Amino acid sequence: MRLPFLTLAAAAGLATPFAAVANPATEGRGWHGEGELGLALASGNTDSQTLNGKLGLTREDPLWEHAMGLSLLYGKQDGIESASRYEAFGKLGRRMDDRRQWSGSVRTERDHFAAYEYQSAIAIGYSHELVKQEATQLRFEIGPGYRWSKLQGVRVHENGAIARGQLEFSHQFNPSTLAYDTLLVEAGQENTFARNDVGVAVRMSDALALKAGLQVRHNTDALPGTRKTDTLTTVNVVYGF
Repeated sequence: MRLPFLTLAAAAGLATPFAAVANPATEGRGWHGEGELGLALASGNTDSQTLNGKLGLTREDPLWEHAMGLSLLYGKQDGIESASRYEAFGKLGRRMDDRRQWSGSVRTERDHFAAYEYQSAIAIGYSHELVKQEATQLRFEIGPGYRWSKLQGVRVHENGAIARGQLEFSHQFNPSTLAYDTLLVEAGQENTFARNDVGVAVRMSDALALKAGLQVRHNTDALPGTRKTDTLTTVNVVYGF
């Protein structure tokens, strides 16, 4: 009988609301961020190990917003590599007022088991905070960009212009519990990539939080025998600094 296990992994996004949950004391004090770590082990008829991590840094002032980060997912099953993905992103935004800003962003990912071996995109965008309340925030971002990508296992490169959009929602139920939903879409002529992260974070102390969520990744273009949609269930420990 196989032992069930839960894959623990970090969700990625250009802006993450969990710094306020993990360590609210750092807000507005220069660079601050958070690190996440998850590990899943199974033994028996199936031996598997899955390790993931994420590091995110942000800095905000009345005029500028900076964000950067890394995420990693790696797994083995019965001694054979079963998961290998890393992603890096960066963003620089200049505020027009307290709700609007112009920004430039870059994102790159490499995955040995997804429909695309790699996808890298650079874009400019306009963002607007539709809802900016103490407990609830809703922001959208849209703009043009360019993407470099390659299908898994073939020497076919799909490079071209894209339209990039992102929608970020968060709601603070109480001082320790936050729900979030972040949708990223990069649409091009050859392929449209969409990633949605939804979940909840619960602060256990000033520095530590527990975060659980679901990530869905979808590519409209994929080679025969390759699934277009990947899902990832996440339960991570978060450390804010």
